[in-house]
Amino acid sequence: MKTATIPSLRVDEELRTAAQEVLAEGESLSSFVVQSIRESIHRRQAVQAFIARGLHSRDEARVSNEYVTAQSVIAKLAKKLAAAKKSAKTRK
Repeated sequence: MKTATIPSLRVDEELRTAAQEVLAEGESLSSFVVQSIRESIHRRQAVQAFIARGLHSRDEARVSNEYVTAQSVIAKLAKKLAAAKKSAKTRK
C-alpha cells in the first residue's frame, strides 16, 4: 500500500508543548497526530451516521404517521436509568 503525507501544520509553541507532555512512553509526536486524526475521523463518521439514522427515522415516521411522544421516551429512559443504578448498587 502506498503511503501519503498529511500537510505540515504550523502551531503555536504552547500547543506543541502540551501535545508533547501527554505523549505515552515511546510514542512520537507524529504517531500521536496520526492517532488523533484517526479518532477524529471515526467520531465524525459516527456523528454523520447518527444524523443519517435520525433523518431516516423522521422520514419513516412521516410516511407511516406513527410517532413516539417525548414523554414516552423520557419515561423509558428513566426506567433504564433506575435499573442501571439499582444494578450498580448490587454489584458493590
